[in-house]
Amino acid sequence: MSTDRPWRDPALPAAERVGLLLRAMTLEEKVAQLGSRWAGNDMADSEVSEDGAMNVAPMEDVFSAGGSSSLDDASRDGLGHLTRVWGSYPLSVEQGVAEVIRQHEVVLKNSRLGIPALVHEECLTGFTTYGATVYPASIAWGATFDPSLVERMAAAIGRDMAAVGVHQGLSPVLDVVRDYRWGRVEETIGEDPYLVAILGSAYVRGLQSAGVIATLKHFAGYSASRAGRNHGPVSMGRRELLDIILPTFETAIATASAGSVMSSYADVDGLPASADPWLFTDVLRQEWGFGGTVVSDYWAVPFLSSMHRVAADDADAGALALTSGTDVELPDTIGFAGLVDKVRSGEVSEELVDRAARRLLLQKVELGLLDEDWTAEGSVRTDVELDSAENRAIAAELAEKSVVLLDAGTALPLTNLSKLAVVGPVAHDPRTLMGCYAFPNHVLPRYPERGLGIDIATPLDALRNELRGVEVSYAKGCDVMGDDRSGFDEAVAAARDCDAVVAFVGDLSGLFGHGTSGEGCDAEDLRLPGVQGELLEAVLDAGKPVVLVVVSGRPYALGEFAERLAGLVQAFIPGQEGAAAIAGVLSGRIVPSGKLPVQIPRHVGGQPGTYLQPALGSVESAGISGLEVRPLYPFGYGASYTTFTIADLRLSAPEIGSNDEFTATVRVRNTGDRAGDEVVQLYLRDVVARVARPLKLLTGFARVSLEPGQAVDVTFHVHADRTAYTGPDLRRIVEPGEFEVMVGTSSMDLPCRAMLRMTEDVRVVGHDRVLTTPVTITGEDPGGG
Repeated sequence: MSTDRPWRDPALPAAERVGLLLRAMTLEEKVAQLGSRWAGNDMADSEVSEDGAMNVAPMEDVFSAGGSSSLDDASRDGLGHLTRVWGSYPLSVEQGVAEVIRQHEVVLKNSRLGIPALVHEECLTGFTTYGATVYPASIAWGATFDPSLVERMAAAIGRDMAAVGVHQGLSPVLDVVRDYRWGRVEETIGEDPYLVAILGSAYVRGLQSAGVIATLKHFAGYSASRAGRNHGPVSMGRRELLDIILPTFETAIATASAGSVMSSYADVDGLPASADPWLFTDVLRQEWGFGGTVVSDYWAVPFLSSMHRVAADDADAGALALTSGTDVELPDTIGFAGLVDKVRSGEVSEELVDRAARRLLLQKVELGLLDEDWTAEGSVRTDVELDSAENRAIAAELAEKSVVLLDAGTALPLTNLSKLAVVGPVAHDPRTLMGCYAFPNHVLPRYPERGLGIDIATPLDALRNELRGVEVSYAKGCDVMGDDRSGFDEAVAAARDCDAVVAFVGDLSGLFGHGTSGEGCDAEDLRLPGVQGELLEAVLDAGKPVVLVVVSGRPYALGEFAERLAGLVQAFIPGQEGAAAIAGVLSGRIVPSGKLPVQIPRHVGGQPGTYLQPALGSVESAGISGLEVRPLYPFGYGASYTTFTIADLRLSAPEIGSNDEFTATVRVRNTGDRAGDEVVQLYLRDVVARVARPLKLLTGFARVSLEPGQAVDVTFHVHADRTAYTGPDLRRIVEPGEFEVMVGTSSMDLPCRAMLRMTEDVRVVGHDRVLTTPVTITGEDPGGG
């Protein structure tokens, strides 16, 4: 071991190694650790041609020329992060590994102390790189209600990333949906904080099991922007933030030890997240005890000056963000570039620089980057199959469990057909199956000559494969976007000349207006995009049974069509293997088991649409306003090709103390003739609270697989802490009183109900409270007894 670099000794405690390193670093070197460089970024200079393709300079030129020199300049004193080496340009595994090594060598050449940079990438629908498996979008994870499956997916993603030198993944998104018009609904897990918390925590555990740091985003309030407009201001009180938005992040930190948090772009009540020390220091650090790193969302630091206007210039923005609790600026060092001068002038304490650098360097130690034997070449492999059969099997299972049967109607499953017409713009475009952070939609539109990089079937392909012996015709009808109706006649003709029609409508994910769903692709209202609604009307008028399949990143209002349909299926962006999953549900090969993580509205202007409403925002307020708030299909709903009963609710006690636990047990039986899964859901209602509360809150859930006739007991272990809420004085409390316990299969189908009384005094609770509801499943009875 070199005596002049003792921090490289893995036998020393990590904190001691970091302390030794900090003492050896100059101010410039410490500040450099708080920055990043996106050497391969071509997005800022992209132009969209008339045909929709994005034209850019060849990325080979960026990597071989400008990328190198700019990286050399950015890392003259070392560097904290390398930004999206893999996720910026379509590189093969061999090319990507070579580029990782090359960028590391540039940084190490400029690092007097030999400190490697940490490599981060996007991984929301899988590793965002060329040729990697594209999994279902986060909103589809929510539809599975299956945390163990989400954890397996994340572990597979993490293994691939770690193998090619990636240290940190910018996922999961733990924003809770508040407005369906927001473009990034597809990136969320749903509208309920408990569902988001449990599945998001599972993702964190999976990714970090592979040695890749998970990054919780976007902290906090981003999803509640006014009118669902991206980056819009958030009109939210502290109580809503504490009770709806923050618990998802808190749970992932407390139960899954998430290693990083990303700041939100939004301002909440006028205060941008990156300028909020209450959020990043008081809550995150002091109350929750978070010890990882806070990274800025891309350009969130300079946005404090250019967009929020709470800082005079980039340097002031950097000082404000550092002081408020941001540790690392992504994707390039802009605001933090002025920190050396700010410290030298006395405007910023060097202790704040040390605080941030210590957190990042501790992660580098824990990742092995500062060990004596670490090398760039030794940290990567080229024998990695990024779209392996194992990956695709997980993607297929997720897709199958996420498809939601809303109504079997008179036509599903599809049987006894000789001629089937398939219509709609989503039927034969593979991009509509993938989210905006999938590489084929996120990067490849700028490189159309590179194709999709993966094999992916369309729903039309899958249906033809599924329904052997059935003549399947196809007419697109219209595009996802735009107002071209020239294909209507062909679609109507196909609809008339068949036994039944399957109409595929929905979204094409993209970025900043180049799609109908995704980042910056917000909607004015909840009508189907473009002229798809008109196409559907025309096809319905043809008079044949029409099954509607909505493949989308957000829920759309379907009330005007529902009664005319012969079947209705919702598939939230189901990923690379999604077409076969949809076809399997339509044919009946797959017994559908997905549940809605967001509601399906009746009316195109139905806002706010989430189920988390107090009495005056719920169906109980009928007659107060002329606006209909009842959804077409409620949160948690999903039909099946078999049937289940949930009955015999038993509480362990009718009364508990305010620091005790009760159990709620129900008997679940498959009363149909096919094996299937049911998601049993427990909700609580606080009968009388000190503030207006939602009439029901999901408090526990369990996905149960049952053979025909089989029955099990599902027992929820509910601690009194699970009733906690933020009171009038903004302290979180558990209070005595009556609570209604409700168990069923959706937020509006709750046949099992009982009352529970909480006794003893009001109890103030904090971060050490119980955040989850464990579930046990017992008494399997395959014989039906």
